[in-house]
Amino acid sequence: MDQTLIESFLEHLALERGLSSHTLSAYESDLKQLQAFLGDEKIDAIGSAQITAFIEHLNKADYATSSQARFTSSLRHFFQWQVLQGYREDDPSAIIALPKKKRYLPDCLSEEEIEALLEAPDMSEPLGVRDKAMIELMYASGLRVSELIALSLSSINFRQGVVRVLGKGEKVRLVPMGETAQKMLLAYQNDAREMLLNGRCSDFFFVTGRGGGLTRQSFWYRIKHYAKVCEISKNISPHSLRHAFATHLLNHGADLRMVQLLLGHSSISTTEIYTHIAKARLKSIYQENHARDY
Repeated sequence: MDQTLIESFLEHLALERGLSSHTLSAYESDLKQLQAFLGDEKIDAIGSAQITAFIEHLNKADYATSSQARFTSSLRHFFQWQVLQGYREDDPSAIIALPKKKRYLPDCLSEEEIEALLEAPDMSEPLGVRDKAMIELMYASGLRVSELIALSLSSINFRQGVVRVLGKGEKVRLVPMGETAQKMLLAYQNDAREMLLNGRCSDFFFVTGRGGGLTRQSFWYRIKHYAKVCEISKNISPHSLRHAFATHLLNHGADLRMVQLLLGHSSISTTEIYTHIAKARLKSIYQENHARDY
């Protein structure tokens, strides 16, 4: 019964909420850990005492606060779904409070570091042209790396200067890319892309030397390589370009709601972290340049 319930729940998440395979795997993993903890006890028969014991088990196992919050969220959704489907009358997870997540500020790249990163690719090589076009677009549009590598030829509208992005939850948004990024993308499309394809066909806008699309890991490796080339000591990833995009916009006076729309955040609270980064940067500049040491 337990496994049937879990499979039905995952099917509901996939069909009704359109969650990604990665998110579905996380839900399945969380529920299987609950199964393992319960042993012979059945999920559809447990009460709040067993849920509380499971959360205490996670605490003792030194799971990060973020992991505990994810477990709690998974259990809540699972038992709420059971109640709605009539599998049980009560929700044993209702009394469990979500642990407060620690809010860590990303290590944001400065505008000078972004410029150095953009100058790092070798423009005499097709891969270098491709990489610079990708970095330029990520910084100009704030795309997630998963959105970037999934772009197709039809995603880029040069006439209107926008990128059509399929984001989380299958939500589509149009993001402006700026003149500099457009010029770089055109240079890549008209020359380097054809050289990389070498007569092959691909619907992916950004392609590898074998003619296929890139993986998240491969682009992560490229970013790490260029950070090393230009001697950036910060621990950066492709997502660092998205952080820089949002932070630099706010530093130059952009409206928070506009940044939220560009990033594709469903909640303004997610975007607000960048205001903290901008304030931290402002405080640092003040302390470095003010005549008195406050």
